[in-house]
Amino acid sequence: MCELLGMSANTPTDLCFSFTGLTRRGGETGPHKDGWGVAFYEGKGVRMFHDPEPCATSPIADFVSTLPIKSKNAICHIRQANVGNINLANTHPFARELWGRYWVFAHNGQLPQFLPSSGEYQAVGDTDSEALFCDIMNNVRQSLIRDATSEPLTQTLVALAQNYAQQGVFNCLLSNGDWLFTFCSTKLASITRRAPFGPACLKDIEVEIDFAAETTPQDVVSIIATEPLTNDEQWDIYERGEWKLWQEGEVIACGKVNVPEHKNESEMVSPDLSLQPSC
Repeated sequence: MCELLGMSANTPTDLCFSFTGLTRRGGETGPHKDGWGVAFYEGKGVRMFHDPEPCATSPIADFVSTLPIKSKNAICHIRQANVGNINLANTHPFARELWGRYWVFAHNGQLPQFLPSSGEYQAVGDTDSEALFCDIMNNVRQSLIRDATSEPLTQTLVALAQNYAQQGVFNCLLSNGDWLFTFCSTKLASITRRAPFGPACLKDIEVEIDFAAETTPQDVVSIIATEPLTNDEQWDIYERGEWKLWQEGEVIACGKVNVPEHKNESEMVSPDLSLQPSC
């Protein structure tokens, strides 16, 4: 499996602290040594870094971990290859343009038998993850109007995610720079940091930070990861089938759908797609 890292904030924030912790899991404290990538939104633009080498020993990852790129939405992925060769084309996160925005996607899980629907978006590499992303983009483009509001967009994304999770493991992060959609099939955790800020220490490397010295009282920064990255903070653990839509560091919609622990091609359960203002 792979590991995910996402950020949603109400002010441009750097990801250096969390990214440093995640990179240790890419071949040092974890087995995810088959490439890594990160995408930082800057307005409508996206600054992306990819490397098929282990991030724990990647000079590019070292560079990024000390580069204070400020972003309100970011997505990172470290890969343990199961489907697809180890190369740059198969390195997450993947990006596509839709309605004048870059959409960025990263996936943790396996759907090796997945067959995407036809459409304008096609995979470049040979991973099931990129095929899933193209399928999402084709479905969104075909079923929704341009710049659809969050309610019909989220309904579509949740229905797609539940369908994928019926076929295999589907944990994902998806953003268009305005919001961040997260879905948990097996593992996902989150933490929201707001005033009063305090110190935090990473689990995978002896690095500590005092957020009070790095923030203002108005800042709200949420981190979403496959596994908690710090050992002295209380993380919220997603339940199986739980989804959240983040914006400006806050959850603006959330819910839970029925998904199996393992692949189940029998009865498909209709999701409850009602949006909730807070969770």
